[in-house]
Amino acid sequence: MEDKAAMSIRRKRKSSIVIGNKLLKEKEIDAFVSCGNTGAVVSAATLMVGLIEGVERPGIAVLFPTLKDVSLVIDAGANINPKPLHLLQYGVMASLYYEVVFNRANPTIGLLNIGEEEGKGSDFIKVVHKLFSSSSLNFAGNVEPKHIFSGECNCIVCDGMAGNIALKVSEGVAEMTGKLIKDAINNDFFAKIGGIFIRRAMNKFRRVVDYAEYGGAPLLGVNGVVIIGHGRSSGYAVKNAIRAAIQELSRGLIESIKGKLNEVCEDSRVREVLTP
Repeated sequence: MEDKAAMSIRRKRKSSIVIGNKLLKEKEIDAFVSCGNTGAVVSAATLMVGLIEGVERPGIAVLFPTLKDVSLVIDAGANINPKPLHLLQYGVMASLYYEVVFNRANPTIGLLNIGEEEGKGSDFIKVVHKLFSSSSLNFAGNVEPKHIFSGECNCIVCDGMAGNIALKVSEGVAEMTGKLIKDAINNDFFAKIGGIFIRRAMNKFRRVVDYAEYGGAPLLGVNGVVIIGHGRSSGYAVKNAIRAAIQELSRGLIESIKGKLNEVCEDSRVREVLTP
């Protein structure tokens, strides 16, 4: 895990990450699932498999449980220094993924920001906001981090640094919450008795917040199906990651992205924002 991504795929030509992406490029396999070094998977997929025509940077899309359904957050670590166009492309890909995989027509897209108001955030975020507002996407405006779990927005777009921090914080909170509940029950006699009656509800809660239920994160933008699993994935999580790859394959996501990207990014209103 401490290896530098680009260097590792050049030096370790027989690693599963390199071999898997090579097989994907050569069409000898239909999808690649890995729980290895995220940076190495992103680098290998980008350099070996290549990007979908028109896509400038790939993005890691992560599913978050919410009060209503699930939210798709992109990017979660592939691109920490994006350009405004990259985030617009993430919005297109996330929207299509949500539409194709979850069968939800015209899903909403939000931009992760420090406030909901249009004028909030850095100059970079303001340009991205203007891009989305000028596009044909179903843009819901800025979304504060606390609303990731509300389910008010289907897809949430951000840079890789912000997305990765949101992911790691949410994992830590989920683990802490589970441990606090368990300790509270174990340290109280009457709570132990009550725990017998709420066991089914607690198991349901555990499944909702457990990353293993979602398997892995699709690397959107590469010209092939690539799923990145958690570094400590269980067999159950790996099984669900493979299931996610099959869903993406069977519903023709990549072909859908190719057509939609051109339609959105070549819109005259979008080009006007991008032109200095």
